[in-house]
Amino acid sequence: MSRTSLMQQTTEIQAAGGLVPMVVEQSARGERAYDIYSRLLKERVIFLVGPVEDYMANLVVAQLLFLEAENPDKDIHLYINSPGGSVTAGMSIYDTMQFIKPDVSTICVGQACSMGALLLVGGAAGKRYCLPHSRMMIHQPLGGFQGQASDFEIHAKEILTIRDRLNRIMAQHTGQPMDVIARDTDRDNFMSGDEAVAYGLIDKVISKREMAG
Repeated sequence: MSRTSLMQQTTEIQAAGGLVPMVVEQSARGERAYDIYSRLLKERVIFLVGPVEDYMANLVVAQLLFLEAENPDKDIHLYINSPGGSVTAGMSIYDTMQFIKPDVSTICVGQACSMGALLLVGGAAGKRYCLPHSRMMIHQPLGGFQGQASDFEIHAKEILTIRDRLNRIMAQHTGQPMDVIARDTDRDNFMSGDEAVAYGLIDKVISKREMAG
């Protein structure tokens, strides 16, 4: 590969069913290639993209723990573009965000719906953002079950317990009363950036990166 005056240049490889850019860096030891997500991880940036499920959640949790071990005093930036997904997978991410020492700044790009919205609101207070054309959506958990009649009551109680737990988390981070959260999550409730700020879901809509003073 020819050397240029640039420190970085990108190529594309076929991976995970799509094109993932590679970043090539020059160093005293020669060239080293990273996939773009690994390179951004060095800058303490994590991407949460797509449906929230166990495998993706495990990767996000591992990255959060790794960045805490690297520097427990420096913020982590979690970019979210998700339609939602599994409650248990999402709660593993949420609990880890609260558990680790660094502040986790959350930024919605595109959409943060359902469990994606809960992870967005679960970011550090004052450090929850969205880009101008992002959409947020909150609602009550969805569930389905097949089995014996006696088991239906068990699972019905469980999903009501989950709904109450999620509503309490949302109330804690938004400052809204529980009865308001329960009412507003009864059906799909979409919000623009400004509406999300007013509701307490995020702290600010950002359109330009703030430069260090």
